[in-house]
Amino acid sequence: MPTTVAGFKILAESLEREIRQGAYKAGEKLPSLREITRERAYGKNTVIAAFELLVARGLVEPRRGAGFYVKDIAAPGEADTPVHALGRAGDLVWLIREQLNDNPQAIRAADGMPPAEWLAGARLDRVHHKVARGGLGALFSYGNRYGYLPLRQQLVRKLGGLGIEADPRQILLTHGANQAMDLVLRYLIPPGATVLVDDPGYYFLFAKLKVHGAEIAGIARQPDGPDLDMLEQVLIRKRPRLFFVQSVGHNPTGSDLSAGKARRLLELAEKYNLLLVEMDPLADLKPHEQARLSALDQLQRTIYIGSFSKSLSAALRVGFLACSADMASELADLKSIVHVNSSEYAERTVDTILRERTYAKHLLALKSHVAQATRQSRQLLADAGARFFCDPQESLYMWVRFDGLDDSLALSEHLTAQQITVAPGRIFQVDPSITSPWMRLNSGIVVHEKFQAMLRQRPLW
Repeated sequence: MPTTVAGFKILAESLEREIRQGAYKAGEKLPSLREITRERAYGKNTVIAAFELLVARGLVEPRRGAGFYVKDIAAPGEADTPVHALGRAGDLVWLIREQLNDNPQAIRAADGMPPAEWLAGARLDRVHHKVARGGLGALFSYGNRYGYLPLRQQLVRKLGGLGIEADPRQILLTHGANQAMDLVLRYLIPPGATVLVDDPGYYFLFAKLKVHGAEIAGIARQPDGPDLDMLEQVLIRKRPRLFFVQSVGHNPTGSDLSAGKARRLLELAEKYNLLLVEMDPLADLKPHEQARLSALDQLQRTIYIGSFSKSLSAALRVGFLACSADMASELADLKSIVHVNSSEYAERTVDTILRERTYAKHLLALKSHVAQATRQSRQLLADAGARFFCDPQESLYMWVRFDGLDDSLALSEHLTAQQITVAPGRIFQVDPSITSPWMRLNSGIVVHEKFQAMLRQRPLW
């Protein structure tokens, strides 16, 4: 067959895509000319031309008498976020992609998860045989619409430790906290309705609201919680139905809601008929005695959303919500319609881990990691000239800025070339077009030696 310009380029691009996606690893031999000719229906000259193009692009190397081998190039995850894509950092999808980027070479200071070594004490590897042995008959069915009952019973005790009284009929298990948010939006918010959020706040939630067609109104976040004067003005003007708020370990600022503001916020909710959705994904990383709206309100005007992603594993995708029994029943029906059900296997896994004697020890170690990393990262950042939004004793997140840096996106672009990611502040804003000097850093990653070396550089940008 003759070589065609389109043919060899198409083949080269196909092979390059497979290499970058990890189908062929560094040092691995590509299929032979004969194999590709036979399997992909290309002529020999076309295949040779495609291989030569891959050599020119630095992706493969010829070895005399042995064929063509993949060179050691960027890890697969890196191709998802090239440097030029940072110009889209105001796009919420950028950081969502970063959260799902598994490049092991990158220093992911933008990460929203605890370092993997902090979670190793949960020992997921030791429980799967117990899950399979203990529920063989149920592992082939959809399970209860509320979720696995023994885990919901354990959550009654867990919530009780936070001062929230509930029974299993008030608890709905979900496919992560994000599904819980989806269900609340579908149930309570018609398209075009106004929804209140922390500003800065949780970028995943902003993306969900945009997809849902809601109007987003941001309430400025202060070191002790939402700006309540601003909130009341928005309540008077827009009469919204729902406010998504994070009381403890706020993402991205790391701030905690003060007890005084919590009480005043509930008074405003009562006065203006507002429902409060309290997101608490970091409950296991923070002291139980900190102010929570759901503990003060006892799920009368609050919906509590929790997760095991930050304390066990994001891969399990087990979250939950707690609310009134009537609402929980209707949300369970909605979950059945939209998603059929959450994963009972994953829920059984979480239930098994929570019953292990080592679980309490794991939580103590996890809180110790967070507190120690908070102290160390704060000192390292202060030595580098950082200014802090607030001063939590323990926080997975540090919300910082540097004098002379007006737009943290510039630093993000600079560091990405060094395989270090930071989360520029504009991603967490309701209006991402506004320049922000702030950035979110993961305290567990700031203490990494490569990140410390970056901090010692002058200038940073």
